[in-house]
Amino acid sequence: MRKLTFALSIASAMLGSAAAAQANETINVGICVSWPGYAMMDVAKQKNLIPGYDLNIVNFEDPLGGHAALAAGQIDVYGCTADYIPVAVDAGLNEVNVAYLNPSYGVDHVVLAAGMTPETLKGKKVAAPQAYIGQLLMGLWLDREGIAPGDVDWVNLNADEAVGPMLSGDLAAAYMYEPWISKVIEAAPGTKSIVDTTDPEMLKTGIFMDSLFMNKDFIAKNRPAALAVLKAEWDARAYWHANVEETNQMIAEYLQWPAADVASVIGTNGKSLSGGIYMFDFDESARTCGVLDGAPPFGLPNGSMAGSVALTNEWWIKLGLMKNTIDPAVGIDCSLMGDLVKSGYRQSFQATE
Repeated sequence: MRKLTFALSIASAMLGSAAAAQANETINVGICVSWPGYAMMDVAKQKNLIPGYDLNIVNFEDPLGGHAALAAGQIDVYGCTADYIPVAVDAGLNEVNVAYLNPSYGVDHVVLAAGMTPETLKGKKVAAPQAYIGQLLMGLWLDREGIAPGDVDWVNLNADEAVGPMLSGDLAAAYMYEPWISKVIEAAPGTKSIVDTTDPEMLKTGIFMDSLFMNKDFIAKNRPAALAVLKAEWDARAYWHANVEETNQMIAEYLQWPAADVASVIGTNGKSLSGGIYMFDFDESARTCGVLDGAPPFGLPNGSMAGSVALTNEWWIKLGLMKNTIDPAVGIDCSLMGDLVKSGYRQSFQATE
């Protein structure tokens, strides 16, 4: 009996050691806000698209808080807007952008108040959330109309906060997105959207992007995990493309959104929605990195990521939010995308309807 007990103890210990050896490694992933463009990591988690790893996903609902957590190593991977790259470089944060995920494809608008024209905007109040893509869109559009940032009175308001001042006549123009655009236009006839991010010139800037960031130490110390989680992002997109209705429902449950609202952002054709976002496939993103031959969509040149970061930096300086010109290469690490290209990984998909 003692021999049997001893044998069972040894067997139990061996099984315990084997289980420990096979335990999945955890990768900590953050998303900056509830948004379908950042939800593919949850799809990868639910569909077991990253074998050998567990994804611990945290929704910050606070872009700056998420960047602070990433830089401190509290999370390894972070989905947020690309406009932060120059800021991170200037602050010396321990993070880099590793891939562009999707451009805004009409989500973001500048709305002009009834009776206003570009020629009458000088000296008037315009609203946009400071240090966000809305301020960049407003600045670029004003510049195109020959209006310098200092020619208008900037008011730091998000889209929902700008509704009342637009209706009261306190604002001449405002950055907005749905449902606030429709509410303002319905309540104030003559109000109109003057530009949005389907505008070819805006798309060609490459500025209005969702992006994937990683902690530099995570890449350096655990490159296999960094490659695995990056590949999982693209595999999840392929799953969505092939199973749109199912995946949109999964995303809705994860974000706690109505499924119709998810479809109103990413569409139902497995690729894009005018008025929503355009989902890059791997090949398109790799071309913005310059690690795969060919041109990205929307007139972007191959390797356009560095140029769009430099342009964002230029505009943050014009808008008074930065003082220094940074080296875009410091905020970008396309080597992971390059490794996937070298491994033979490819992915290209078009709209299904």
